[in-house]
Amino acid sequence: MKAAAAKRSWRTALVLGAVLALGVGVVVGTWFKPAPDTQAVAVMQPTAPPATPQAAPAVPVADKVSAPLITSPASAASASKPTPADPSDPSDLSRLRARSLTLPVTGVSAAQLSDTYAQARAAGAPHEALDIMAPRGTPVLAVEDGRVTKLFLSKPGGITLYQFDPDSNYAYYYAHLDRYAEGIVEGASLRKGQVIAYVGSTGNASPDAPHLHFAIFRLGPERQWWRGTPLNPFLVWRDAKP
Repeated sequence: MKAAAAKRSWRTALVLGAVLALGVGVVVGTWFKPAPDTQAVAVMQPTAPPATPQAAPAVPVADKVSAPLITSPASAASASKPTPADPSDPSDLSRLRARSLTLPVTGVSAAQLSDTYAQARAAGAPHEALDIMAPRGTPVLAVEDGRVTKLFLSKPGGITLYQFDPDSNYAYYYAHLDRYAEGIVEGASLRKGQVIAYVGSTGNASPDAPHLHFAIFRLGPERQWWRGTPLNPFLVWRDAKP
């Protein structure tokens, strides 16, 4: 009996030892299990091709706009398309007549004037001025006090002079001049009847017909020497023909 009991105890111990050894092996194997190689299992992400640089959108360039050639108050006014005033506007005429403007050409009387305001000129453009015929070199006079606003050389008008009245409400335009009088410069003050230039035929005037091209225009609020509403100078010194 003792031998059988001892044999069973030995077997039990052997089984327990095997089980214990197996458990220890599992635990030890878990402790010493190497960490997974993350580099080996990492999924390689495809590399995006470098972006092709895009050209910047073109910036539109404004068209070059050439400043219009100012030839006369009439052409400047036509370029801006203002509503033309009645050349016999009594409000303007009454103001100008009250000033007793001097005739701008020495030796010419009002009775000798001809109304050339409505006559057509090159390409059918309205004249909008008064032509006063006189020999070349005849003195041109300032029609009233004021100042020289602009001395200008243009292809149609030739040698020209712009004068503003004392209140800068009206501009007086003298064109086809032969030359300026001595001392005439931009900004200079003018006295009524002062010699400012001499009759000529510069610009598109005929060399055989020297004359003064004289215009009056009412200035706008900007007081621009090249722009205004034209008025008929003939009606400042003469009544309209019936």
